[in-house]
Amino acid sequence: MESAKWQGKCPSCHAWNTFVEEVLQKDNKKEIWKDDKDKSGPKSIRLSEVSEEESKRIITEDHELNRVLGGGIVEGSVVLIAGEPGIGKSTLFLQDCLQLKKITTLYISGEESMQQIKMRADRINIKNDNFYLLNATDTQAIFNEIKKLKPQLVVIDSIQTLESPFIESAPGSVSQVRECTAEIVRFAKATNTPVFIIGHITKDGSIAGPKVLEHMVDTVLQFEGDRHYSYRILRTTKNRFGSASELGIYEMSQDGLRQISNPSEILITQKDEPLSGIAIAATLEGARPLLIETQALVTHAVYGTPQRTVTGFDLRRLQLLLAVLEKRGGFHFGVKDVFLNIAGGIKVEDPAIDLAVLCALLSSYEDKPLPQRICFVGEVGLSGEVRAVNRIEQRIAEAEKLGFEKIYVSKFNKKSITQKSAIEIIMISKIEELYRLLF
Repeated sequence: MESAKWQGKCPSCHAWNTFVEEVLQKDNKKEIWKDDKDKSGPKSIRLSEVSEEESKRIITEDHELNRVLGGGIVEGSVVLIAGEPGIGKSTLFLQDCLQLKKITTLYISGEESMQQIKMRADRINIKNDNFYLLNATDTQAIFNEIKKLKPQLVVIDSIQTLESPFIESAPGSVSQVRECTAEIVRFAKATNTPVFIIGHITKDGSIAGPKVLEHMVDTVLQFEGDRHYSYRILRTTKNRFGSASELGIYEMSQDGLRQISNPSEILITQKDEPLSGIAIAATLEGARPLLIETQALVTHAVYGTPQRTVTGFDLRRLQLLLAVLEKRGGFHFGVKDVFLNIAGGIKVEDPAIDLAVLCALLSSYEDKPLPQRICFVGEVGLSGEVRAVNRIEQRIAEAEKLGFEKIYVSKFNKKSITQKSAIEIIMISKIEELYRLLF
């Protein structure tokens, strides 16, 4: 819907305050990265004639970032990173760029002064003579500086502060963000220079700006974490050069972000004695196996209506598992308050942790602790059956590496297990079998 003037209410969908002003300048845009030699325009080509060159990658000192990007920074790629204010986006990429000592890097800041960035760099304490700073927001001024310097990597902090002279709206508006990103993408593809774009997020956690922003770039990363924990998670939501389900884990310290190479050790809490309501699950995040602790608390409902409170897990999935226990096992969870927490402040979507959640619930219900050196992997179906999960051998190997003695898996995973391991593998097909074995 378009209108020549601003309107409070949209005449089409009747929504209030949805009209956004976009003042467009109609003169011809000067394409700063257009090839002047090619006057004939684009030509079609056979698919078989396209050369299959392997994308060249810049391998950074940050192994977590390399994993998340699919093996390093691809030349000519545009990567969008979003996260809450103060979570550590600028610190992470300042630190990673300073570590690339053989590469000329240009860090463009529209939010902070050069003195503020210098103070942060001093705190990280890495010296790099190939690292350049630019404090600018005009895209044409930025591209003119890039032409002089010819950097091999560009970081823009942040896209919401940039403004293009071809659009007459304020920085941060929908049209400005879209146009500035389009100019950056054209530059990256024309010069084969990788670009990192740092972006803001909205109140509901989605990336600020039009959704087309995520379609334009090659990779979208989400940097997240709880302010009350020191751990930060770098998660891929889109990747044209690798898996879109990878995960990198960092610890925020006084002198920057530290990589966590074995996250299972931090996600399992150390205990002096066995406690009820705790079960260990073997999960996967991308190609990375993790062992996480699921904590459950089942108590009598004091206020009449039973509560269902969840942290780091899907509430609807919990209600489904409680219904299975009620119907197939005869446990009366309908009159109980149920609280579930995934330790370490991470969110898990892998259905293979169903079995561990179920065991934590039963352990708290019976008030009997589970043996300490056992873990669980399996998806639970509505009829109470334990279903097979993918990449079972990786999960078993991770449990064995961390010194677990037993792992409970689905009987239907038997064909997938070909390697012999020191850990005892217990096959189950129904939750009734599991209850008999444990309680």
